[in-house]
Amino acid sequence: MCVALAAGALASGGACCQAQGALLLEQPYGFFGTVNPTGHSALYFARICAETPVKLRRCEASEQGAVLGKYEGIDGYEWLAIPLLPYLYSVEAAGDVPARADRAMVTGLRNRYRASRLQSLGPNVSTGNLIHGGWTELEGIAYERRTYAFWFDTTAEQDDALIARLDHDPNHTHFHMFTDNCADFVRVLLNGYFPNGFERSLLPDLGVTTPKQIATMLRRYGRRHPETRLTVFEIPQVPGSRRRSISNKSIAESLITTPYAIPIVFASPYLAGGLVVDYFARGGFHAVPKNPQILTPGDLMALTGNSFAAQNAGSAGAQVPSAAGSGIPGTGVSATAQSGLKGIKDLHE
Repeated sequence: MCVALAAGALASGGACCQAQGALLLEQPYGFFGTVNPTGHSALYFARICAETPVKLRRCEASEQGAVLGKYEGIDGYEWLAIPLLPYLYSVEAAGDVPARADRAMVTGLRNRYRASRLQSLGPNVSTGNLIHGGWTELEGIAYERRTYAFWFDTTAEQDDALIARLDHDPNHTHFHMFTDNCADFVRVLLNGYFPNGFERSLLPDLGVTTPKQIATMLRRYGRRHPETRLTVFEIPQVPGSRRRSISNKSIAESLITTPYAIPIVFASPYLAGGLVVDYFARGGFHAVPKNPQILTPGDLMALTGNSFAAQNAGSAGAQVPSAAGSGIPGTGVSATAQSGLKGIKDLHE
C-alpha cells in the first residue's frame, strides 16, 4: 500500500510502497487529568479498519483506517477500534465537524454515532463517570483535548501481522494503571513494528509506561531510523465544550509540578530532592517538536484518502500525479498542512 504522507514522495512522480500509522499522544483533561496528568496513548493505522469495534480487517477503498486503544472500564475489553474521523469528532464526514461545540452538541453527536455504529457493544456498555470515561472515550476526543500525531511508515506484512494477532488473541482486559495501561498496550504493539525500540523506563517514570515516554522514544527511534519518515502534526481541540487540555507529563514531572509535591517534601525531603534532580536530568524532555503543523478534519481525510489513491496507482503501475503548487492537486490538502508534508519534521528541535 502506498502512502502520500510526504509530498516530496508524490512530487517525485513515483508511487511509494508504504502504508502509514500514527502514535496519538492525547493531552489530559478534566478532573482525572488534573489528578493524573499523563494523558492517553492510542495508535492509528491507515490500512487497518474496524469491521466491528472488536474485530479488525484490511481497509477497502475510500476507508480511512482505524484507531486502536486500550481503555479502563469498557466492559472488560482489552482493546477497541474506531474509525479515525468518528474517534476524533463523532461524525463520519469531515464537513459535519463543527467549528465550535457546546456540551449539549457533543452529547448529541456521540449518542447519534453510538446508536448507529456502536450497537455491537451492547446497550449496557458503561457510560463512565468522573474518573473513568466509559464508551465516551471512544469517540469525539477532539472536543475534550488536543492530540499530537506522530506519523510513520508501515509495511503490509506488519499490518497483516497485527490484524492476525489481535483478532486471534482473547480480547479481555488486564488493565492496571501502573503495569498494564494504555501506554503499555501501545508500547507492545510498536515493538512489533520497531523491534526493541520501546521499553519500560525506571527513570523518570519509576518503571511506569507513560504516553509522553512512548512519544519521546518514538522520536528518538525516528532520529536513528530516517526510513520511518517520522512526522509530527497537531490535531487541535475543538473549542466550546471544555477548557483547553493540559500538557502531558512524566511521573517525575507530575509529582514535582502538582500539589503532590507538598506532602512528598514533608514525608521525605530526600525523595523530593531526588525527584527534582531526576526531572531536570531526564524528566523535562520534550515529546513534541516546536510548532508542529496543524491538521484540520479536511486535511486528515485528504491525507488518509490519498493513501488509497496512491496504492491503486502503484498496483496498476501508474505514476502518482505531481504535487507541485500551493496544495496537493486532487486531495484538498491545505497549503499549511502541505508545508509539513514536504519533508520530515525536524526531529532535533
